Amino acid sequence: MNFRIVSLFLGRISLAEMVVLLVPLCFAVGSGDGSAYIFIAAMVACFGAGAVFLSGGEARQQKLTIREGIAITGLGWLLATLLGMIPYVAGGYLGAVDGLFESISGFTGTGATVIRDLESFPQSLLLWRSMTHWLGGLGIVVIFIALLPESGQSSSYIYNAEAAGPTKERVLPRLHDMTKVLFEIYSAFTVLAFFIFLLCGMDVVSSLNHALSTVSAGGFSTYNESAAHFDSVAVEGWMTFFMVLAGGNFGLYYRVYHKGVSVLRNNTEFKAYIAVLVAATAAILANLMYESGLSPWEALRYAGFQAVSIATTGFVSADYDRWPAFSKLILLGLMVCGGCAGSTAAGLKISRAVILVRSVYANVTHFLHPKQVLDVRMNGYTLPESTIFRVGQYFFMYLLCIALWALLLTYDGIDVFDALGISISTMGCIGPAFGITGATCTYAELSHFSKTVLCFSMLVGRLEIFTVLVMLRPSLWKSRNMW
Repeated sequence: MNFRIVSLFLGRISLAEMVVLLVPLCFAVGSGDGSAYIFIAAMVACFGAGAVFLSGGEARQQKLTIREGIAITGLGWLLATLLGMIPYVAGGYLGAVDGLFESISGFTGTGATVIRDLESFPQSLLLWRSMTHWLGGLGIVVIFIALLPESGQSSSYIYNAEAAGPTKERVLPRLHDMTKVLFEIYSAFTVLAFFIFLLCGMDVVSSLNHALSTVSAGGFSTYNESAAHFDSVAVEGWMTFFMVLAGGNFGLYYRVYHKGVSVLRNNTEFKAYIAVLVAATAAILANLMYESGLSPWEALRYAGFQAVSIATTGFVSADYDRWPAFSKLILLGLMVCGGCAGSTAAGLKISRAVILVRSVYANVTHFLHPKQVLDVRMNGYTLPESTIFRVGQYFFMYLLCIALWALLLTYDGIDVFDALGISISTMGCIGPAFGITGATCTYAELSHFSKTVLCFSMLVGRLEIFTVLVMLRPSLWKSRNMW
C-alpha cells in the first residue's frame, strides 16, 4: 500500500468537492436566502482537507494496485460524505449525527431524510442536497476519473471497487473513454429531464432538483409530500420514464445509440428488469382494484409510479403504507432486487437475481438428469462457475447484512417488521420503508444509535459488501504487497 498515492487522490477529491460547492454558493448569493456562509465554511474545510492530503501525497510512478484502488474508493466515499455534511451542521439546521446521515443518504442515493419540514430549509441547501445525489449516483470516483484524464490511466481497480454488479464489463477498452461516455449520457439524461419537468409545469428550482434526484435514482424532493405534491399525471409519467432509465445499464444505452434497439432485445438483464417492473405493476394494480376499490386508471397511475420508484429512487406519489399487505410485500421485493448493474440504482441487482434463478433451475434439473450438462447463460454467453459462485456468496452476505441491521434496530426498540423494512430499504438505497419510516414519515424520530447503524447500511449497500469487507482487513493497510 502506497499511502502517499492514496493521500494524493483524497486531496484531489477534496478540492473537487470544494469546486462543486461553488454552485449552491452562487445560488445562495443570487437568491439572497442568507445561507452563503454555510457553503463558504464547507469550502474552507474542503480546501483545508485537500491541502493536508496533497502535502502528504505524491504522483505515482507506477500503476495503482488493487489495494490502493480499494482504499481510494472507500476512503474517498467517507471523505466526501464527511465534507458534505458541513453545510447542514454549519448552519445549525442539523446536528452532527443527523447531518452525517443526510449526507450519506444523499451521496449513496438512498433518499432517506431526517428533515421534518423540507419547505422551511433554504433552497440553496436543498439544491446541495440534490447535488449530493447526482455526484454519488454515477459514482464519485467514476466522475472523478471521467473529468481528470490523468486519473483514468491505470485506475481500473478504483473503478472496479466502486462499480456494482456481478461483472465489470466495459463498453470501451480505455477506462477514461468509457467513464467519459457514461458521464456524458448521465448529463444528457439530466438536462433532458430538467427541460421536460419545466414543460410539465414545475418551476426552475424544482425542475433542477428533481432532475438531479430522478436521474441519479436518489429520491430527494424539495417538498414534504415528495412527488405527490405536484398531483400531476404528466409529472408522474415523466418521472416514471426517467426512473426506468436510471435503473437501466448506462453502458447498454451507449450500445443502443451505436447499434440500435436490437441490443435491448438481446440483453437478458434489461428484459428481466422490464418484465419485473411490468409484472409488479400488474399485480399491484389488480390488488388495489380488488382490495381498495380504485378505478383501473387510478390503480395503474399509483401502481406504475410506486413500483418503478421503489425499485430505483424512492419518490412517493401515494401513501402505500395504507395499501393491502400483498402490494406492500411486492414493494419489499422490489427494494431487494433494485435496478440493473451499471445503473444509478442500488439493491441486489437484477443480473444477480437472474443468475440466482437460473443457477437454481440448472441445479434442480441436474438432480433429475445427472448426465445432462446445463449452463447458466446471460446475454447469450455461458457464465463461468466462479461468477455464479461469487453471486451466491454476495446474495448470502446481502441477506446476512439485512438480518444484522434489522437485529440491531430491534435491539433499539423498533418493531420487527419496521426494522426489517428499514434494513432492506437502506441496504437497497431506496429511502422510504414502512411503518415509522413509511411513505409519509421521515427518519427523524430514530435514535442516534439507529441512525448510525443505518449510515453503515447505506454505505455497505452503495459500495457493495465485499469492498467494505476488504477494507476491514488489517492486511489491506500493510505496506507490503499481499495481493
